Amino acid sequence: MITFKNFNIADWFSFYRICAAPFLLILIFLDLRIAFTWLLLISFSTDAIDGFLARKYKLISAKGAQLDSLGDQLTTIAALIGLYVFEKDFIHENLLVIIIAFVPYFLQMGLAYWKYGKTTAYHTYLAKLSALLQGVFFLWALFFSPSYTLFCIMIGFSILETLEEITLIFMYDKWVSDVRGVYWALRDKRRLKRNEK
Repeated sequence: MITFKNFNIADWFSFYRICAAPFLLILIFLDLRIAFTWLLLISFSTDAIDGFLARKYKLISAKGAQLDSLGDQLTTIAALIGLYVFEKDFIHENLLVIIIAFVPYFLQMGLAYWKYGKTTAYHTYLAKLSALLQGVFFLWALFFSPSYTLFCIMIGFSILETLEEITLIFMYDKWVSDVRGVYWALRDKRRLKRNEK
């Protein structure tokens, strides 16, 4: 059973992002763009902090990986809603591209639930780079105005990252966390043990 005392310091940063998501939505509802953007900046920053702490102090766990992924997803959803509300014209102009980018994402989510019964938490290098680019794009768009260059780069890496996650789902029979990417998965003992049986 998971209780608050089971959380380590890295988990608490992930838990913060989960708790901050409803407040982000409230700020959107109240039309407080600047306050929303600053709180979003804090949430994106905690994503980098909890990963650093987990690696530095060897606090990596399956529970922590799931918390981190949930916090990431909720923060991204809030950022998307905020971008839609505050930059509606940009969203409408690029709706087709956004839909195309989400198709592999929903496919990946569906495959993960079908195979593992829960979302993946691979935290690949591509996923980390994609999350960084998403954060930069959202914050730039909300503090200033949307950049088409950043948008295209973000979409490109998001699609690549999702395709890599789909590949990893087919490579692992059982749910695992913290896989750096396909190259490292090919040498992962957790996967190789399965092949040896």
